[in-house]
Parts: sequence; structure tokens; C-alpha cells
Amino acid sequence: MSDSVPETEIPADAPEAEDVAQGYDPAAPAPLDVPRTPTGNAEVDAQLDRLADTDHLATDGHVEVYEDVHRGLRDALTALDARPGPPAPPRS
Repeated sequence: MSDSVPETEIPADAPEAEDVAQGYDPAAPAPLDVPRTPTGNAEVDAQLDRLADTDHLATDGHVEVYEDVHRGLRDALTALDARPGPPAPPRS
């Protein structure tokens, strides 16, 4: 009796065989297609759209994009605090 498992041939018409023939690589980057809802703020929307750049990068390339987007969102939030508000009423 043998513990080895006999090799099974994959039929040529199997979907996996077609993927291999077309150069499909399951480890290759693939778009996540996560929907991004516009916020109405052009600066924030541009940063969120930048997240789509990760769709064609390997996982180790995501960190740079995430850090860049985080920096941009933080700057946009900080800019809200820096905008001058209405003038203060004069003191009597």
C-alpha cells in the first residue's frame, strides 16, 4: 500500500485551465472595487480617490498610499481649523 496520491489531470475545458492559459495569476494585485461616496469637499474627495491607486499595487505598496492619503486628510482637517471665522463683536 502506498501513501502517495495519484496526480489528477485537469480537463482542458476547466475554468482554472483557461485562467492559466490566459496568464491569470491569483497572487497578482486585483482591484477591490470598494465604492467611494463623494463627500462634497473636493480636497477630501481627491484624497479618497487616491485610494484607488492601491488597486494595481502589491500589498507592500499600500502603506505608502495610505500614509499619503492620511497626511492629505489630516491637512484638510487642519485647514478647517485655520480658516478665519466671522469677526468678533466689538467690546463695549
